[in-house]
Amino acid sequence: MTVVAGIDLGGTAINYTFCDGTGRFLLDQLCEFPSRVTDGPDACLEQVATGLQRAARHAHVEYSDVIVAGIATPGPASVDGVLSAAGSTNFAHPAWASVDLPARLTARLRIPVVYLNDGNAAALWGHVAACGEKESSATTITAVVGTGLGGGIVVNGRLAVGRNGFAGELGHVLIPFERIDNAATLAPRCNCGRYGDLESICSLTAIERVFLPSLLPEYPDHPLHQEPTPREAAKRVRALAAAGDPLSRRIFSVQARALGLFFDQMINVFDPEALIVGGGMIETTQEMREWLLTEIRRGMPEQRFEQRDIPLLVMPNGDTAGARGAALEGLRHFDQTTMPLE
Repeated sequence: MTVVAGIDLGGTAINYTFCDGTGRFLLDQLCEFPSRVTDGPDACLEQVATGLQRAARHAHVEYSDVIVAGIATPGPASVDGVLSAAGSTNFAHPAWASVDLPARLTARLRIPVVYLNDGNAAALWGHVAACGEKESSATTITAVVGTGLGGGIVVNGRLAVGRNGFAGELGHVLIPFERIDNAATLAPRCNCGRYGDLESICSLTAIERVFLPSLLPEYPDHPLHQEPTPREAAKRVRALAAAGDPLSRRIFSVQARALGLFFDQMINVFDPEALIVGGGMIETTQEMREWLLTEIRRGMPEQRFEQRDIPLLVMPNGDTAGARGAALEGLRHFDQTTMPLE
């Protein structure tokens, strides 16, 4: 049996999945273990290898049948998976700087390992899930809204990665946020230094650093004033919004309409088959999810008649999207390297 592993290595957890040679996934649920990225690459990659064996048992897969693996991590990294000289965004240990992640794991696992940025990995899974048999000729845009904002662009079935692997950094696209209701007084500054990019408005970090300092003083009796830290307050906003809290709905309305403006730009550049939203923002109640999708649509300027029917979809299996995309990239690598010669 041909088995491909998918590994999503994050700042706090490692998520694993497996698929067979046809792309059928062998795990439906989350298979996750704590991550040791703060201990540096030696300890962490040893843990990744040990965790892969445990995950294989959990999936009732023979470890010896795993013939290739895909791994996804936060960037920045080269297209081949060499982390930036400054290290990964979420891997604080200095020894991560310039680590060739696939090469290190290939040596440890003794199977080929291929790399994807975690946002791109999620985008690849979302693309395949959305487009099915037409995925090889389709184009999709995916935004994953979490602590930051990631995602990716798939054009004619292939991820856009760019010259250095930095294509699809959707969070750093500038947004004319001043035109959004309730946003003109905001001062959104991103961690990257840009002012008014999508991540500076549409992320958990934006709720903490931009929205609550600006808007919470208008609500002197709001329960968020009782939270011990701004981050804890920000984490409560999604649940409060789902319950109908006016301040929280106001915040998510601005975020959704910023996404609408972003998607409008992508429609005019790529004319995609589908737009996909994933991440913590959309992992909420059904009523809240439908409201968010409506708000995203309301944020989009009027489309051409021919483009008004572009579907706006929610990422399926969102908690395993990165691992699934990594596995699909591994499967593509296997298919390309085992194709018979003409």
